[in-house]
Amino acid sequence: MKTSNVFKFIPVITAFALVSCAGEKKETTTVEEKVKVKVETVHKQEVEQLSEFTATVQANITNQIAPQSPVRIQRLHVEIGDHVGTGQLLVTMDDTNLKQAKIQMDNQELEFNRIDELYKVGGVSKSAWDAQKTALDVSRTAYKNLQENNQLLSPVTGIITARNYDNGDMYAGTPVYVVEQIRPVKLIVNVSESFYTQVKKGMDVTVKLDVYDDETFQGKVYLVYPTIDPSTRTFAVEIRINNNDERVRPGMFARVTMDFGILQHVVVPDQAVVKQAGSGDRYVYVYKNGTVGYNKVELGRRMNDRYEVVSGIEDNDQVVVTGQNRLTNGMQVEVVN
Repeated sequence: MKTSNVFKFIPVITAFALVSCAGEKKETTTVEEKVKVKVETVHKQEVEQLSEFTATVQANITNQIAPQSPVRIQRLHVEIGDHVGTGQLLVTMDDTNLKQAKIQMDNQELEFNRIDELYKVGGVSKSAWDAQKTALDVSRTAYKNLQENNQLLSPVTGIITARNYDNGDMYAGTPVYVVEQIRPVKLIVNVSESFYTQVKKGMDVTVKLDVYDDETFQGKVYLVYPTIDPSTRTFAVEIRINNNDERVRPGMFARVTMDFGILQHVVVPDQAVVKQAGSGDRYVYVYKNGTVGYNKVELGRRMNDRYEVVSGIEDNDQVVVTGQNRLTNGMQVEVVN
């Protein structure tokens, strides 16, 4: 009976022991370690407001040289790459039609002179005189047109950039030559509407061409288009480069830089800028009183390893430059600078 009573108390003792252990566990708490970050104090500074735009170089004027009607080409006088002057003969077309038109015009002149003499003495009516005068005018116009299209002249000083026929070919619609004026050349850039009031005719710009590495060329704004494209929110600007040495050629890829003055903006290290996944938004973590805040920023120029910040942070803010991948908005952190 005594042994039996001892065994009765064993479960009670065991349960008490378990409760005691659980109580001890409950009293042990783990202190969560704060994320360690480095911060940098940022300041406002003078920033040149430079904006870069891309464009393809174009000839200032492009002329398609061709006759008005299908005629056989008698002789080509220039070749691709040749420089030509205004009024220079480029093509001589077959003159068979021209000769026939000359004969017809001469006959019309003889007939008009005869009718005119008769009209002066009352030998023919005014309507007959008018009809003959009209016929002569038509013949003269036809001859003049054929004469102009028999010898094709260059309308500008430029360079031959295309030839589509050989001597003896029949003209069939494609221009015989293409003449391009490359002194000057032009570029058309599309500029954001936010700059519309700042772009002025005569404004100086700098141009870099990929083919010439970092060499710069000077250009000027020649024309500011008067409307904004509603789909892109940009407006077109025409820029011209004198190109007296003809080093800049149509088709080259160009980068145009416009200078819009100097503004005071905060500048931050590029390590501080975080891109939000799935969007083009940029953020910077700002440290204050032991916690970090997630600030959306609008960036301006990139200057080597730093960014101009147009909006989103203030002068003297402390921004996080390392450890951002472990942070969330409002999180407490430990600064380890």
